[in-house]
Amino acid sequence: MEFELKTLSPDGLEAAKKKATRYRLLSEPALAESICRDVLARDPDDREAAITLLLCLTDQFGARRGELVGEASAIANRFEDEYEKRYYLGVICERRGMAQLTRRGPGAGAVAYDCLREAMEHYEAAERLRPDAKDEAILRWNTCARVIMRHHDVRPLPDDSAPSMLE
Repeated sequence: MEFELKTLSPDGLEAAKKKATRYRLLSEPALAESICRDVLARDPDDREAAITLLLCLTDQFGARRGELVGEASAIANRFEDEYEKRYYLGVICERRGMAQLTRRGPGAGAVAYDCLREAMEHYEAAERLRPDAKDEAILRWNTCARVIMRHHDVRPLPDDSAPSMLE
């Protein structure tokens, strides 16, 4: 069944963005996502709504990861500011890794490790580009490092270059 979605009034965009942030903080990322999509339908260049949408998508990686990673990455790659781009690409990788840890299963630790290390690379790049006193990337890099150090199963896959017992 298809519906024609209603359009927000221009005067309602600021209130809608506040509601999206509030719903996200209340752990209602699907509702916040919908609101952000309504704001962006009215104003496709709204940076605040794009960032909130990206964060809403990453909030849902545990449940709907496969379909959302690409969309979140596409949003981050559209940011003109290289610092923001690298920072939010780091957030996406970090949250992919954390979702892997929550999901558990065969190889989850190795996948989480790869995601967290990729996040750390993005955060290092963002750190080099950061404005003065903007330490977000450092804080997140440290969080990734602590997760890796705390979880002994979060390690890279063993090196395949070791000879097999069958050889």
